[in-house]
Amino acid sequence: MARVKIDLPENFIFQCNLPVRITDINYGGHVGNDAVLSILHEIRMQFFKNFGYSEMEFAGVGMLMADVAIEFKSELFYGDVINASVTAGDFSKIGFDIFYKLEKLAGEQKKLVAVAKTGMICYDYEKKKIVGVPDEARQKLSL
Repeated sequence: MARVKIDLPENFIFQCNLPVRITDINYGGHVGNDAVLSILHEIRMQFFKNFGYSEMEFAGVGMLMADVAIEFKSELFYGDVINASVTAGDFSKIGFDIFYKLEKLAGEQKKLVAVAKTGMICYDYEKKKIVGVPDEARQKLSL
């Protein structure tokens, strides 16, 4: 069976830490796969905020998430702290990918727990149509 394989870039332009919430835990006693998608959303909001953007105000346009891929590497538990490294890449005329490396902090050590990629498309919510990536945003995120 073929597996999802995400090729992460070497360099990341943003990092943040997030604690695992009790609401992230499933009946198996660890973070559920659905919660990881929610965690990615929070990380993406912090990433955009760092550059003065949001998904609804991205240099004059909005955004939609077109796709997502996640590779699960190890478990997360309540009380763990996630160190997320994030960057943007693979820009096209209308969108780009956001890459995520999620690691669990364990003292001075980090353990890889997941890698992910979300495909983002620029969108005009008033006109209900796909639009181009603003040059300003492309430049800021292409560090």
